[in-house]
Amino acid sequence: MDSFTDIFTNITNGFGIAGTPENLMYGMIGVLLGTAVGVLPGLGPAVAISLLLPITFGMEPISAFIMFGGIYYGAMYGGAITAILVNTPGCSSSVVTTFDGHPLAKKGRAGTALLTAIIGSFIGGTFATAMLMLIAPALVELSLLFGPPEYFTLMLLALVLVATIGGTSLTKSLFSTFLGITIAMIGIDMQTGTARLTFGLPELYSGINIVLAGIGLFAVGESLWVLSGQDKKDNSQFDTTQTKLGMSSAEWIRSGFAWLRGTIIGFFAGILPGSGGTIAAFMAYGIEKKVSKHPKNFGHGAVEGVAAPEAANNAAAGGSMVPLLALGIPGSATTAVMLVAFQMYGLQPGPLLFQNSGDLVWGLIASLYIANILLVVINVPLVGLWSKLLKVPSGLLYSSVIVFSILGAYSLKGSISDTLIVFVLGLLAFTLRRFNFPIAPVLLGVVLGPLIEQEFRRSISISAGDFSIFFTRPITLTFLAIISVSILSTVIKHVQKRKAV
Repeated sequence: MDSFTDIFTNITNGFGIAGTPENLMYGMIGVLLGTAVGVLPGLGPAVAISLLLPITFGMEPISAFIMFGGIYYGAMYGGAITAILVNTPGCSSSVVTTFDGHPLAKKGRAGTALLTAIIGSFIGGTFATAMLMLIAPALVELSLLFGPPEYFTLMLLALVLVATIGGTSLTKSLFSTFLGITIAMIGIDMQTGTARLTFGLPELYSGINIVLAGIGLFAVGESLWVLSGQDKKDNSQFDTTQTKLGMSSAEWIRSGFAWLRGTIIGFFAGILPGSGGTIAAFMAYGIEKKVSKHPKNFGHGAVEGVAAPEAANNAAAGGSMVPLLALGIPGSATTAVMLVAFQMYGLQPGPLLFQNSGDLVWGLIASLYIANILLVVINVPLVGLWSKLLKVPSGLLYSSVIVFSILGAYSLKGSISDTLIVFVLGLLAFTLRRFNFPIAPVLLGVVLGPLIEQEFRRSISISAGDFSIFFTRPITLTFLAIISVSILSTVIKHVQKRKAV
């Protein structure tokens, strides 16, 4: 494990990289874009990063990932703005913020709610980045103990967690996960040379590019969903002119404890692949309500009801970067898209990333600190501006997203067939959402499917076809036990729900 001196030296070098005028500019652009995307209902960091992937082709990897980091944290906070002002969460992790944020806005305390969210985002994001800095190098050394069997069971665990936590219906989550794996199998099998699921179409022989999958499932799918009118809700406007940022001393104290608890819950929830900010926010809100002396105030404008979930979802954003950087396992839909970006630049997250691309890793970590500071500096005075962005007609907005999606898909190989693939995946995402199937497990299946197959084949090759290799190694046995417990507990919960009904 790296000593604190080594970590201090590395992060100092990281700040030297992230602090250059060029990279600071990209970090600021990322925060602005992320916040703007988060403000617009329905969009989120995964959509923003998937759209910008093709645009960053000519950029240096360090600059691109610094911008992506700013987008990630910016979008996590931006979703809270609409959640508070008009009761419309910008992304799923901001749903919980509407519970008390919007009632505060109705009381003329929108500024108070926004300040609480900004501070919570800053605390949660900064703590998560610090833990990422301290824990990720330790996980790198642990991951050096991993061989193909360990990586196979770890990736299998990630998919199981997505399937069992990623949706309200276990069956639908499992279906989405296996659908993603099926999409990943399209193309020529690199070991046997056999065409799989190509239906005789030469355009599919090279498989489904993971960049196309990200753009199609998120950007195009979301646009089709909104343009079809499926997302219509009550968007009645409220008074957003209240920018008074005052809180009583009692509210500061209650918010302080809420920020702390939400941050810890969010970070450790974010480390688990598939959990993400949404579940972290719900967990933080539920715990805050249980420990409160006045639980009846929740839902009617309790400041801690905003503080806890906002700290949690931003801490979860940082937490999900730990398995991505240290083990190459995406912890959320957004980090799955970032994994696509790493692969696009010819980089594979994991132990070798720290050894071979240390400047990139530590520059990215340093930029996350800077991004959190920029969030506060930029968004406190721009509350009024973000609220005005809601006046952009949804038809114009999402039509523009589709145009950028077409340009992005075509720019990959200059192929019209790629644009058609993107639209087919967009229609698939629309259909899945129409019947309440989660989308995130599909993308994770597309990303992890080939890796799972590769590590499984390597494991079987090492053991000469003996499957006991997965049951005789301590780490693989531990992962398999966790997988079994996760599946059993989820099945039991679903059976109990059915019996209750």
